[in-house]
Amino acid sequence: MGESHATDARLSKPLLEVEDLRVSFPSRNGPVEAVRGVSFTLGRERLGIVGESGSGKSQTGRAIMGLTPPHARITARRLAFAGTDLMQLSARERRSFRGERIAMILQDPKYSLNPVMTIGQQITETLRAHSNVTRAVARDRALDMLEAVQIRDPARIFGLYPHEVSGGMGQRAMIAMMLIADPELLIADEPTSALDVTVQLQVLAILDRLVSERGMGLIFISHDLRLVSSFCDRVLVMYRGRIVEEVAANRLNDATHPYTRGLINCLPKIGEDRHPLPVLDRRPEWAE
Repeated sequence: MGESHATDARLSKPLLEVEDLRVSFPSRNGPVEAVRGVSFTLGRERLGIVGESGSGKSQTGRAIMGLTPPHARITARRLAFAGTDLMQLSARERRSFRGERIAMILQDPKYSLNPVMTIGQQITETLRAHSNVTRAVARDRALDMLEAVQIRDPARIFGLYPHEVSGGMGQRAMIAMMLIADPELLIADEPTSALDVTVQLQVLAILDRLVSERGMGLIFISHDLRLVSSFCDRVLVMYRGRIVEEVAANRLNDATHPYTRGLINCLPKIGEDRHPLPVLDRRPEWAE
């Protein structure tokens, strides 16, 4: 009974805690704040972060991963993963977290995969960096993972270079590489933006299955409100580096903040002739 209560307590604790996260970059006119006081918690769920380009979505994800450029300044009252204070980790400790416990899928595989290494080499390198396994075991695990992301001929894709596969295939290979070390948290930054609709649905189905089967936490960063509302559990809406609203994904149409309402109003509607097209109203007080 005592062990059962301990397990329940672990599962009920947030996987990720973010409090007053700030990211700024130096400029000639002084520091520019890309993320300004972002706070949220994440359990083993699918959390969507939406907003326009430049709203701070990707910089929030990169700060959690420790992938912000060295010249940037990052502060937070609390940035903790599974109880570990990420702000106190050394660079070496942070590297061990990346891939093994926290992984991030970037937007376009063309710029994320190494062009001079085969897909198989990149996936096995990721696994061997975090696990003491032989090359043969790493190859078998990589082939299994390629098959798990619905690649039909994993042995053939294993030996190809990134330029030899389609965008959708490259994105699946990227997902396989990020999941090979079995992370507890996955940050997906616009993982389907470069894909056609059919492949988008396949990639989302893969992520959905892996989150439910592995019990991972997922942060899904996107500008596509419809996609996030149908795929995620909760949604954070960001504007100019701040979170302006949090809403359950299935109740996104009931959002009350004028910025969120404006984003929803700008979505195209089948069968509706709108002239002139709606323009998003941006008010300075939303950023304060």
